[in-house]
Amino acid sequence: MTPGKHALAIYRGDTFTRKFTLWADAAKTVEVDLTGAVVKAEIRDKPGGAVLGELTCVITLPNIIDASLTAAESALLASGVWDLQVTFLDGTVSTYLTGAVTVTPDITDSSAALRSSKRLRSVG
Repeated sequence: MTPGKHALAIYRGDTFTRKFTLWADAAKTVEVDLTGAVVKAEIRDKPGGAVLGELTCVITLPNIIDASLTAAESALLASGVWDLQVTFLDGTVSTYLTGAVTVTPDITDSSAALRSSKRLRSVG
């Protein structure tokens, strides 16, 4: 199977979420059964290169994957490449999506706001 192409556009310092629905056919009538599967998605500087980040992947049965990065995780990213890989119960590994990752630099420094809100919460 050749993975589908899907680019990710991430704004540095923002929470990032994407929902992926996997189908076994082009007509989108047969769901990929993710029961017992493990999903992994990494962002790297280049294929086989250094890992820049890992998306948290949560499965909603039968065929939905919610992938996310926290604001703190996206603040550390640089542009690169990514893919989404599923390991099924029988040991079969399939990569469903791959593509470029574009990270747009942020303007507002959200890390300072996060530090301030933590200080305010701890004062009470």
